[in-house]
Amino acid sequence: MQKAPVTLANSAKNRFRKPDLVFLIQVSRPGLWSTTTLFYLMPLGHADVLHSKAFWLGLAYVLFPLGFLIYGVNDIVDAQADRYNPRKGTFLFGSLGASEQLATLRWQIALVQIPFLVAFFFLVGPRIFWWYAVLLLAVGLYNAPRFGWKSQPPFDVLIQASYLLVFVLSSWLNEAAQLPWQTFLFGAMFAMHSHIFGEAMDIEPDRISGRRTTATLIGAVPSKLLIAGLVRRERVGLRIFPGRGHRRIFRCGSCVVSHGCLDRLEEPLL
Repeated sequence: MQKAPVTLANSAKNRFRKPDLVFLIQVSRPGLWSTTTLFYLMPLGHADVLHSKAFWLGLAYVLFPLGFLIYGVNDIVDAQADRYNPRKGTFLFGSLGASEQLATLRWQIALVQIPFLVAFFFLVGPRIFWWYAVLLLAVGLYNAPRFGWKSQPPFDVLIQASYLLVFVLSSWLNEAAQLPWQTFLFGAMFAMHSHIFGEAMDIEPDRISGRRTTATLIGAVPSKLLIAGLVRRERVGLRIFPGRGHRRIFRCGSCVVSHGCLDRLEEPLL
């Protein structure tokens, strides 16, 4: 048992110092871009937006700069714990940067945000500052040293509802109506069960590094049951509120998680 931390740490050293471009792309989590795209498209329905520059600008932002901010701060704060995580250093599960790369990452995050903040100000007005304020508050609460919600179950899961900011931004940029509350609720549950899925895969390295999460607190099997319960509630919601534009899109997403991802979790966790 004592060899596990050493083995994982040595494995991490072999993955350090990715080329800078590869590292920066991994920070933004390209493996999650498809889900982010679904969130961005949700408020638009069948609207003809492909000709709109604002549409493409917003899509570009939620794919790279937004993920770069959210996950980049997380990678900086979790630098030591990530050394024990064999999934890090990939395009799906995030970066594993060298010390010098992480040292410059905070400034790169800020620089990437500035041109989009200026463009959004001209497109939607000063309310974009409120949007950024809520975003930064959520990122700060999640990653704050010592008292960050990432190590305070169940707040580590509940704060995932902040991904609903993508709905709001998309509606503003594309002059679409805000989604009904049922869709916001559904999107929040979708984000939460996706996060628990990630925590469940990271139970072993999180325990080694001393990180406390909902998954490490309740265990592997209860985590899977919690994911299944959330997915089932989402499906029930799809039946209770028929005729919503989100049904077909998120039914596919829920099925992937409930059938594919849970099967994938079974062997390493049980």
